Amino acid sequence: MTGIEELPRATFTSFAESTKEDWELIMSQRGELEAALPNRILEQLELLRNDYGGFPVDRLEHSVQTATRAERDGRDDEYIVCALLHDIGDVLTPYNHPDVAAVILKPFVSPANHWMVKNHGVFQGYYFWHHLGGDRNARDAFNENEHYGYCEEFCAKYDSPAFDPSYKSNPLEYYEPLIKDFLVEIHGLVMLNFFLNSLLFES
Repeated sequence: MTGIEELPRATFTSFAESTKEDWELIMSQRGELEAALPNRILEQLELLRNDYGGFPVDRLEHSVQTATRAERDGRDDEYIVCALLHDIGDVLTPYNHPDVAAVILKPFVSPANHWMVKNHGVFQGYYFWHHLGGDRNARDAFNENEHYGYCEEFCAKYDSPAFDPSYKSNPLEYYEPLIKDFLVEIHGLVMLNFFLNSLLFES
């Protein structure tokens, strides 16, 4: 088996000097990067374990509890993945954590689910921003958006109540097959769409 350090590499020192052959070589090795995405997602979720920040449960429990509540309410796999990953950016970007999850999920989910994840922070603020001197109704700036009720429901039914230490959530390990199957399956569809669009562009 060839080690990573032994794989061929492009030789350009600037993108402006790169060639078609360089990019064919780079793209031939991209599969390993993309195939490893589910494991990197799981590693990032693990960083939420034992990070309480004063909350009744740690950030990982909040994530799996949100996903578990959504699953037990009959939500589909895509929605459950969104519920699980919605706060994955907490420890990386505490000032704009919804953006991290939204960027990760954008290629794989519907516009409604992407909008829900991207904007859940301001909708969650309805439940506590007034305690900090903020405007709990800031979400109303989006009241004309078609996904307003969808995001409001996510926070009300799954995100906001998911801080209960007595709730019996599924462990992260339970969701490993879902993450891997979902991202691998959807990745295949994304790449097929990319390939078809490339053919259309060339024609």
